Amino acid sequence: MSTKPRLNVIIASTRPGRVGPAFAQWFYEAAVEHGKFDVELVDLADFRLPVFDEPNHPRMQKYTHEHTRKWSASVASADAFVFVTPEYNFNAPPALLNALQYLYNEWNYKPASFVSYAHASGGLRAVQEVKTLLTTLKIVPLNEQVMVPNFPQTLDESGKFQPTQLHNDAAKVALDELLRWTGALKTLRAA
Repeated sequence: MSTKPRLNVIIASTRPGRVGPAFAQWFYEAAVEHGKFDVELVDLADFRLPVFDEPNHPRMQKYTHEHTRKWSASVASADAFVFVTPEYNFNAPPALLNALQYLYNEWNYKPASFVSYAHASGGLRAVQEVKTLLTTLKIVPLNEQVMVPNFPQTLDESGKFQPTQLHNDAAKVALDELLRWTGALKTLRAA
């Protein structure tokens, strides 16, 4: 059994034609190479979460649907998160906002970073909007993140992300900071 903390790299967009998996795969590989986390690539699309449909408040953890139980297990298994998110209309994808609101306790006292992508903004407006919700769920959103502006120019002909040194450096800084916060919050998660 590994003693490394678990990092879930979550693909936040579920829409057809999305490019999030390219950025998520790159960050997943960077996290594996970093070597300090057990890394899991998590695709929100795999959970097929409808608009929140549980009859009980998430804090009660009395889930009636299998999709919620599976999502709960995935989130509960992680010690930290990286949300790979585009920006839609100056905000985060509805699938991410919905998935965050499905749970409560499973998110508590865990750090989160982002890989955001969009055109001129690089997805920063979406990240800022999500951070308010994260703090309500007792997730600690970090400032260290990867931002990809003008994202179509960063994808090759096959759709693979071609990071610059700036992206690679930002990923390392984000991973180092996630590790620091994961360790610091471990006591709160155990309480």
